Amino acid sequence: MPAETQEEASYRQEGGVVHLSGRLDAEGSAQLWRTIFQRSRKKRDAVMSIDASGLTYCDGAGIALLFALSRQTKASIDNLAPEFQKLLDQFSSDSFDRPVDPPRKISAIEKLGMGGAEFGRDLYEQVVFLGRMSVVSVQTLFRPSLVRWGDMWRVFEKAGVNAVGIVGMIGFLMGLIMAFQSAIPLKQFGVDIFVINLVALAMFRELGAIMTAILLAGRSGSAFAAEIGTMKVNEELNALKTMGIDDARFLVAPRMIAGIIATPLLSIYANLMGLLGGFIVMMSFGFPFAALYRQVTANVEINDILSGLIKSVIFGVLVAGIGCLRGLQTKSGATAVGDSTTRAVVSGIVLIVITDAIFAVIFYVLNF
Repeated sequence: MPAETQEEASYRQEGGVVHLSGRLDAEGSAQLWRTIFQRSRKKRDAVMSIDASGLTYCDGAGIALLFALSRQTKASIDNLAPEFQKLLDQFSSDSFDRPVDPPRKISAIEKLGMGGAEFGRDLYEQVVFLGRMSVVSVQTLFRPSLVRWGDMWRVFEKAGVNAVGIVGMIGFLMGLIMAFQSAIPLKQFGVDIFVINLVALAMFRELGAIMTAILLAGRSGSAFAAEIGTMKVNEELNALKTMGIDDARFLVAPRMIAGIIATPLLSIYANLMGLLGGFIVMMSFGFPFAALYRQVTANVEINDILSGLIKSVIFGVLVAGIGCLRGLQTKSGATAVGDSTTRAVVSGIVLIVITDAIFAVIFYVLNF
């Protein structure tokens, strides 16, 4: 039954034979492709052969149509012109039938070596980044005008001021939880007044700084990595280098300074909110505010406050630095920015915990 779709290329089927004629170029093949396969499925008579004697022209698209039709119907192609047959012979059915080779399995030793090499490269980049920031720090001390202070205050507002709510809430709840949890066992010994001492020391020395740093790593460190990573994917960093602008001074320095300023301030705020949570719990147990205040002022020393502040400054450097470094390490691709953001958060939290452990040993040795 004839089914001509256009003058240049047409086909008809007579029994088990499909007759093709005309110009089988890209346009003609596109017109015939769907029609032929749809009607060949509806035909009760199986296609036994394809008569290509009527073809006047056939390019790569036409050869692809012939090959696909022959492959699906298992029919032979007859009366094809020699010049067209040469093109068809270049298609090998073996290459289409051959299964894809499975990926080579990587041994445990290879994985270990690849992990070690990746760790070495990352460590090298961190050392280079630390050196660049050291140079920028020295330049900033002698020439403060090199820093984009307006950008720094903008980053400080986003990373510090806008984080007051979440930091205060977490600090308050931490103090509340510690007070409730420690009041139960201490009350059995009649020393539940010392619950407020525990809350104050834990917040000032440890929890305030590390909790604030972890929150900033997830909130601000990821934002730094995403911002700089997006700029790198869009080749904006290359544009800065072309104009002779140092990306470390232009992008990293304002974020580092903002992180160093914001983290201690937020840490102090978290300490006070945690102490407030502890006060509320203890006052609900019947202890007067004056007694709780005397307990805190008599047992919390300046060293306890300074230890948390020192750690919070270092944590601020780590959070901002790792976020910016991961942003500068962003590769190309659709998932590159997301990968950099994930690495910034994970690396930041890991370094915070490791640094906190180092500080714990140092403060213990120094009896600080």
